[in-house]
Amino acid sequence: MQTRVIILNGGSSSGKSGIVRCLQDVLPDPWLAFGCDSFVDALPARMRDAEAGIAIGADGGVEVGSVFRALEEAWTEGIAAMARAGARIVVDDVFLGGPGSQQRWRKALDGLPVLWVGVRCASEVATGREIARGDRARGMAALQADAVHDGVHYDLEVDTAHTESLACARTIAARLERPAA
Repeated sequence: MQTRVIILNGGSSSGKSGIVRCLQDVLPDPWLAFGCDSFVDALPARMRDAEAGIAIGADGGVEVGSVFRALEEAWTEGIAAMARAGARIVVDDVFLGGPGSQQRWRKALDGLPVLWVGVRCASEVATGREIARGDRARGMAALQADAVHDGVHYDLEVDTAHTESLACARTIAARLERPAA
């Protein structure tokens, strides 16, 4: 069975979005891209607090509330439904809940062939990118760099501190062409 979904997990400013764009370019079939940033951007402005939605602290810490979780579940199920309907999907996510976050995706994607990819990036490199971006709370990259990978299991890992996005995308594409051992 051919992979229908690629899940990229990595901390903020780890290079996931760049890999997604390169994947869309190098893969022969069209792949739809969805990311946690676009999900958060789709939320009403009033959900920018931790009680109901999502709050980002001055230190870069992220807190989410129950309404956010319910909407996130609907978003996840919607992506799974598109994959079941025949679309190929690549998701750029940040597993703030570590293995719990991965388990939510596993539940939604049950029965679908998924490639789980860890996108690693040294904290100091991600912090430099965070500063250059200017659209993230300072400290978010450092807080997430390792924490999002704790307890998460992958089929493949790439490291954007040492490898450009295009090379990472080609590594992922090559993995799609050959089944896991």
